[in-house]
Amino acid sequence: MAKKLKTKTEEIRKLSDVDIEKELEEAHRRLFSLRLQSETRQITNHRELPAAKRLIARLKTIQRQRQLAAVGEAQ
Repeated sequence: MAKKLKTKTEEIRKLSDVDIEKELEEAHRRLFSLRLQSETRQITNHRELPAAKRLIARLKTIQRQRQLAAVGEAQ
């Protein structure tokens, strides 16, 4: 399982900044949809909700790392 997460993170790192932003928007929409389904008792796989949150966290982490690296290079 750890290998799968590493692979997902590596795939995210290969994306451009614009692509990461698009993925982040899509992940937020997916999380909203899952929360709505959860509240209306329509969700079939309850593990999708935490997985969506983890994906958002990964995307934001990599985005922030790139921002800090850019600031470090500028100084």
